Amino acid sequence: MSAYQSIEVIQKEIEAASLQSEEEIEAFRIAFLGRKSGRITNLFKEIGSVPPADKKEFGRRVNELKQHAEALIESAREAMSTSVGSRGPSIDLTLPGRKPRRGTLHPLTQTLEDIQSIFERFGFGVAFGPEIEDDWHNFSALNFPPDHPARDMQDTFFIEPPNDDDGILLRTHTSPVQIRVMQEQAPPVRVIVPGRVYRNESLSYKSFCLFNQVEGLYVDEGVTFADLKQVLHVFARAMFGSDVKMRFRASFFPFTEPSAEVDIWWPNPELPGGGRWLEVLGCGMVDPNVLKAVDIDPERYTGYAFGMGVDRLAMLRYDIDDIRILYENDLRFLRQF
Repeated sequence: MSAYQSIEVIQKEIEAASLQSEEEIEAFRIAFLGRKSGRITNLFKEIGSVPPADKKEFGRRVNELKQHAEALIESAREAMSTSVGSRGPSIDLTLPGRKPRRGTLHPLTQTLEDIQSIFERFGFGVAFGPEIEDDWHNFSALNFPPDHPARDMQDTFFIEPPNDDDGILLRTHTSPVQIRVMQEQAPPVRVIVPGRVYRNESLSYKSFCLFNQVEGLYVDEGVTFADLKQVLHVFARAMFGSDVKMRFRASFFPFTEPSAEVDIWWPNPELPGGGRWLEVLGCGMVDPNVLKAVDIDPERYTGYAFGMGVDRLAMLRYDIDDIRILYENDLRFLRQF
């Protein structure tokens, strides 16, 4: 059979083909236009064996055959689309509608907004700052000695290794924003600083490598530790109810003196004693060296500062026994809120 005869045979097969379904259309496409063994595709491969004088005419007829096959495929698909559309919608309009799921705020967002609302009622403003900080704002201005363990790579995510006060890092607390506020605003200063912080810590049910924090700062004449205890007691009752149990423990932080940690009682009948204490914040009176670093006279002004973990407060509030679940984006968990 000559090459020209092959064209005529394939032409007849194309005209006789049935294209009434997607399966038939796809089988037709593969049989005639498939890249490896399509009938028309193979005709193009035969051009090399055609006498030179006939190559142009043979190529023209093969191209026309290919275009005709493609047109048949396109026409069949359009006909099927029109036929499906004419049958009407494929849904039963008599069925009751489905209620769309409503989105909800993440439990951390809910807790953070409630904390902010409480302190705003106490007269605190809100300040924000960068999550990528320099060594001076994150450590030196907060009275961290050069050899303090918190500067070690095991605790801090450094972006650029520290060189004097020039190191760049992911902030380990939101206290650097307090420094920035005091640099820009003369006392009295009364702000809270919410934000995400990062620490290179071992993961456990109560510790994560990143978490949310709210720090507070109040600097003015005559501020005392009694003022600090009072505002934290009122906050705890507003957050957890009038029967909340909390305790202050003496502690140490480079940027406060004296310093304390605050625990909240977490009831759990399955534990010995009916529950356990969970540390939720650190606090204290602003160290005079911190005030000096921002050119505030420590002989005239005093202040208190505190920093609370939003994640742990959310755990207490919603009885969540593992902090890691807050970051897993499990819809089964999140839909409860």
